[in-house]
Amino acid sequence: MFPASKQFTEDTVSKQCKHLEEIKKVKPSADGCEDCLKIGGEWVHLRLCLECGHVGCCDSSPNKHATKHFHATKHPIMQSFEPGEDWRWCYVDQMEV
Repeated sequence: MFPASKQFTEDTVSKQCKHLEEIKKVKPSADGCEDCLKIGGEWVHLRLCLECGHVGCCDSSPNKHATKHFHATKHPIMQSFEPGEDWRWCYVDQMEV
């Protein structure tokens, strides 16, 4: 049996991202946060939009450009753009994919 915090319901196991088909092979728009580079801002970690290649900063960064990019474009999936990391996040379904 799983501890209470780790219990899985039928709903959580069966929930899958419905946006995986929107992932494209993209070219990163910049080597750093594209928007921070324009304004002289700083970032903590970088995220890559898997629909258009926009590079934005994470939500731990002051400007949160990756999330702002999602709200402006509705491009649902981004991937970590950090060396050694290979995870993706769907903003719409609020889950790792």
